[in-house]
Amino acid sequence: METLRVLTLNIWNRQGPWEERLAIIRREIAALSPDLIGLQEVLHHESSAEDQATAIALGLGYHVAFGAAWHIGGGLQFGNAVLSRFPILVRNCWILPAEPGDDAETRALLHVDVEAPCGKVPFFVTHLNWKLHHGFVRLRQVEAIAGHIRDTAPTSGFPPILLGDFNAEPESDEIRFFRGWHVLNGKSVYFADCFHVAGDGGPGYTFARANPYAALVHEPNRRLDYVFVRGPDRALRGEPLAARVVLDRPENGVFPSDHFGVYAEIQAAPRAAG
Repeated sequence: METLRVLTLNIWNRQGPWEERLAIIRREIAALSPDLIGLQEVLHHESSAEDQATAIALGLGYHVAFGAAWHIGGGLQFGNAVLSRFPILVRNCWILPAEPGDDAETRALLHVDVEAPCGKVPFFVTHLNWKLHHGFVRLRQVEAIAGHIRDTAPTSGFPPILLGDFNAEPESDEIRFFRGWHVLNGKSVYFADCFHVAGDGGPGYTFARANPYAALVHEPNRRLDYVFVRGPDRALRGEPLAARVVLDRPENGVFPSDHFGVYAEIQAAPRAAG
């Protein structure tokens, strides 16, 4: 296995014409054929094995893992999910720090280890606070995420992949922290931003007014969705090879979600440097 193909998409829970959106999402995933997918804003009922992630995965050959971030009530949960072509060995879900006194809409980090042909791959999916003025909350969240990755994905293994809806632009301290450009409480990390490293050089907007579902909130065009990888390692595993914005076109006026997705290809097999 030379490359890992990964995709992140905020599916916008069941808002808008969900059944039509579901059909488009499934067709696009089948066409892209990613090995690993991270989904955000997934609705799941604790009394049922069925949820939005399993509906997306149906018949496409994926294992599914869900991690709750917010217990809405009546057994309904809101969170993140992983779709994996490979067996899922380990699953963890951690609630992230929230604004003091605000437990109405919590966020989480979902972690799985998958048994891929290239070995065990640590894969993390998250969705950070959405409010424009909540950079201080997101900073606490990214610090917690970095700690969980450090504790569960040793540098001796395959470089961990982190993706999701970060609700923060590339220039923000939250994203600069992951890219090694911002020190947070005396700590620093480095993850390659796949679109920055291997994209087309464009702005890469994933929340854009061209999408009528996003235009409803009257926010500016922004790049909010990312695929990060802590790499490359000395064998060049984890090197971003390609990245692009996907699921960004409508069918009969229907967009797949209010966010566009990000697809990336990451080096999986060791190869000689230089």
